[in-house]
Amino acid sequence: MGAAKGKSAAVDIDTGERTVRLSSPDRVVFPERGFTKLDVAQYFLAVGPGILRALRDRPTTLQRYPEGAAGEFFYQKRAPKNHPDWIPTATIAFPSGRTADEMCPTEVAAVIWAAQYNTLTFHPWPVRGDDLDHPDELRIDLDPQPGTDYADAVRAAHELRAVLDEFGGLEGWPKTSGGRGLHVFVPIEPRWTFTQVRRAAIAVGRELERRMPDAVTTAWWKEERGEKIFVDYNQTARDRTIASAYSLRARPHAPVSAPLRWDEVEDARPEDFDLATMPGRFADVGDVHAGMDEHRHSLEALLALADQDERDHGLGDLPYPPEYPKMPGEPKRVQPSRAKHEE
Repeated sequence: MGAAKGKSAAVDIDTGERTVRLSSPDRVVFPERGFTKLDVAQYFLAVGPGILRALRDRPTTLQRYPEGAAGEFFYQKRAPKNHPDWIPTATIAFPSGRTADEMCPTEVAAVIWAAQYNTLTFHPWPVRGDDLDHPDELRIDLDPQPGTDYADAVRAAHELRAVLDEFGGLEGWPKTSGGRGLHVFVPIEPRWTFTQVRRAAIAVGRELERRMPDAVTTAWWKEERGEKIFVDYNQTARDRTIASAYSLRARPHAPVSAPLRWDEVEDARPEDFDLATMPGRFADVGDVHAGMDEHRHSLEALLALADQDERDHGLGDLPYPPEYPKMPGEPKRVQPSRAKHEE
């Protein structure tokens, strides 16, 4: 893959299901490495079964880069009015009460169509189009704070795996974030609301924090986190999403959010997974998360842990993101240093 010279005519991308027209295929998207719009489309085609597994039937927000990876971007939540009729949509509700129709990919062609509109990163909701209020994934985001790196996230991930197993025999599926962090997704039965799933994520984070107090934090305010791995529990709140597996990230070397097996996590290097290398890996080993949806887990043990935390330790809810309306049981949403100053 590499940059094409001059301006070329539109090309047709055959996905095996249908043909998608790609305009300006020679436009450079990743300047540092010379990857073009055509390279991006061919990448998504090469990993098609994997990214479709991650997106299938899920309302999906598109992170679009009309000026390339180094330029400005925006999140396309509402499906464009000109979207093809073969791409289904679902009407999702935001915390504000407003609604929008988001695309729900059902074939690889939908991914290529989104690439035509300069999409690099796909942000699927943790729900399916036929049940928009009950997540079928518990998503744990291990986010390295300044002073920490991927190796620290790995140590937290191994302990997280133990926590998940002890509370309900849950199986997590790890992937790189495309940066320094790790994401672990747990397929769950679609029985619980967003609020309950977030409560389970908080319980996971607090248990991990108890076991690794010098390395892990659930502190929402950055000033309280220190040099630790932040368990971003709010990524499970309604309308908060995590980049899908196989999404490209808008960094100079064109990294990929790469699914991993647990036996790979320790030795993996996030920078090794990118637009150029992932197609070869996919051809060799396929989608290592292909079996993710075969078994769905219960959150009952984690929710019981959350109840115990509240009953025995006075640990209730934690702050929501700033754009959310005030939620029942939520503590004061004020930065600690500011609250102290105002006293």
